[in-house]
Amino acid sequence: MKTFISDFNKLVKLRLTLTVVFSASISFLIGAKQQGDIMWFNWLMLTIGGFLVTGAANGFNEIIEKDIDKLMKRTMDRPLPSGRMNTGQALVLSLMMGIIGTLVLVQLNFVAGLLSVFSIFLYAFVYTPLKQKSPIAVFVGAFPGALPPLIGYYAAFQSAGFGLAYAEVSEAAIVIIPLVLFGIQFLWQFPHFWAIAWVAEEDYSNAGIHLLPTTKKDNISAFMIFFSGLLMVPAGFLPMYYGFGGWVFTIVSVFGGLFFTWYGYKHMIEKTDASAKRVMYTSFLYLPLTQLILLFDFIPL
Repeated sequence: MKTFISDFNKLVKLRLTLTVVFSASISFLIGAKQQGDIMWFNWLMLTIGGFLVTGAANGFNEIIEKDIDKLMKRTMDRPLPSGRMNTGQALVLSLMMGIIGTLVLVQLNFVAGLLSVFSIFLYAFVYTPLKQKSPIAVFVGAFPGALPPLIGYYAAFQSAGFGLAYAEVSEAAIVIIPLVLFGIQFLWQFPHFWAIAWVAEEDYSNAGIHLLPTTKKDNISAFMIFFSGLLMVPAGFLPMYYGFGGWVFTIVSVFGGLFFTWYGYKHMIEKTDASAKRVMYTSFLYLPLTQLILLFDFIPL
């Protein structure tokens, strides 16, 4: 049983899944504050549904990549490449999680359920096979990676069907807030994933995966990590510009963007794994911290 739990955690990429669920659940609470009513049972259902949908997408990802995972040190101990779980078992688990998770989210909100299906498809069946073909996979993967705030935010609203839930809600609350949350998480993924790709380039290259902008650890890739970090500075102003982010959030997020910029600049000069790790660790802290602060510094429109 202990082995199964450990293998299940690796199949669903537990830490990644919990990060995604955190992002969606915080966005749900922001949406709930916008409409003035926090339905905690719905929040629990979102957390469960989000966990299952994300776990399913990660499961499909590992099924598709099981042969590639055998070639990398960081992934060879996953249940499929190690032989502790077969493809059929992983497929059944992933399908069950995907179906149940989607049904739960559809019950909460039709749009949230629709976006969850789209995220599974885009992550598992577009981004995953593209990883071995082109570094454009990082751009493609940033779309499903930024959908959790949209899913969480829309799940906070009652829904009778596509487009019918929002007749009495302001356009700004239904369009601008979730799109800004999506945009910030979308931009965040570039310094995050490129820094990881720099650190893990040797391991990735064993499997024929090259996710850095030029596929190499060179000046252009280092500049792109710096530039993508720099973009987080103006991104930090967006919630205040559109009227739903307070001063505390803005100060913290802009400082976070400046940390991205500084460590990105240092990496552009040094071009070492150690300098890339500083960008990576900044990304680990930036997203959950700024999302949590926005929840408490949110101004309903």
